[in-house]
Amino acid sequence: MNLLHTLRYWTLATLLLHVGCAPGPNAPGHASFVYPLPIPPLAESRRDGEGRVEFRLEAREGTREFRAGYRTATRGLNDDHLGPTLRMARGDEVVVHLTNALPEATTMHWHGMELPAVMDGGPHQMVEPGATWSPTWTVRQPAATLWYHPHPHGATERHVYSGMVGMILIDDDGSFSDGALPDTYGVDDVPVLVQDVTLDADGQLVRHKPWYNQVGPLGEMVLVNGAVTPYHDVGDELIRLRLLNASLSRVYAFGLSDGRAFHVVASDGGLLTEPLLTERIRLSPGERADIVVRMEGGDTIRLTSHSPELGTDFVNNRLAGGQDRFELLELRASDTLSTSPPLPTRLARIEAPDPSAADRVRSFKVSSSTINGLSMDMRRIDAHIHRGATEIWEVGGIAVPHNFHVHGVRFRILDMDGHRPPPEFAGWKDTVYLDPDTVTRLLITFPEQEDDVPFMFHCHFLRHEDDGAMGQFLVGSERP
Repeated sequence: MNLLHTLRYWTLATLLLHVGCAPGPNAPGHASFVYPLPIPPLAESRRDGEGRVEFRLEAREGTREFRAGYRTATRGLNDDHLGPTLRMARGDEVVVHLTNALPEATTMHWHGMELPAVMDGGPHQMVEPGATWSPTWTVRQPAATLWYHPHPHGATERHVYSGMVGMILIDDDGSFSDGALPDTYGVDDVPVLVQDVTLDADGQLVRHKPWYNQVGPLGEMVLVNGAVTPYHDVGDELIRLRLLNASLSRVYAFGLSDGRAFHVVASDGGLLTEPLLTERIRLSPGERADIVVRMEGGDTIRLTSHSPELGTDFVNNRLAGGQDRFELLELRASDTLSTSPPLPTRLARIEAPDPSAADRVRSFKVSSSTINGLSMDMRRIDAHIHRGATEIWEVGGIAVPHNFHVHGVRFRILDMDGHRPPPEFAGWKDTVYLDPDTVTRLLITFPEQEDDVPFMFHCHFLRHEDDGAMGQFLVGSERP
């Protein structure tokens, strides 16, 4: 039976390599950029009676027209689809009042935020229909682009796919000695939230995953801030794009249509030490990067996803979207552009990671439904970690593409398959792509506070997470 299954898999996979799919609306040469890029509004905030910065979110159902003439059933936060951008500053004490107006329970996870586990919004903090959950925490990390999304156990993929996703921007001092980063939200500092989707004949969202595709659903078209192939008018020499891969399973290799280089200025956990000039950056589900593009008067260029290098064999590469290309967003420069300050030569001070500081080493092997051979169990704690401990986590993925996200912390990548990480990932991260059958070593320092509620670690290919590729760790007083 195993031999028959293998023969069927390879026969069908070989056919797929030779059969082309009909070009979608984002396919190079077929995209029509006729709608302006929607900019998620900044969420309204105020100081409450305790001096906290207060936000309000409501999870609700709605509809959105992705295909002309069809209303697609969606979900969003304070809107029919997607959510507002939460903007907060280092040192703020914040409170978010999340009201669930859905017909089922959900959660809201603050992805990349360092905060107490009881406020994290994982599967232990379910919000029932009609209820309001009000987590509060103090922002203690530097400037970064984070995001928020639901995290119910076994149903994260469905909730995220429906549109309940938004960005979080953390501001810091923001001053540099010899330049500046673009910082006018929605003008030259632009959120770019990318999700791929598939619509059925009636225009409704479907999450079809063929049996031979082991990574999860791959959408036929890509939405940027909820729109298909939008454009953005540019009036400044420099434009900052805050890239967020909010897709379920797709990996993107972001670049520009004319091949010009751009500067990467930040990864998941904040600014790099200095701007990095490159032509491509690969982001797997959950990863972020801030890039700065230099425009010339009259330019029209497109943000494109080129074929991503997935590090797998040629069949799995094809089945996991490794040959797919998309045109995502058109940037249209005015004939005359406002002069932008130069980019700073130094962005942040980041010390080299010191593996000798680690108290212990742990190993994790990720498959499509398990970590270390165990499927997620809400009643089981997979790791007890002493508060304030520093550890090395050796993480490997099996056969097909995976990645790895750790809640409540940022980490540094020591090496990937024995090699130093590429410079765009040499800063702070919270999610990392795992090349199949390799080991990536992470250096993590855990929170100082003790908690009786666990944090999660998991693959952020959401079908893998829902199928069981997730575990829990508890930070407490136990010595490593």
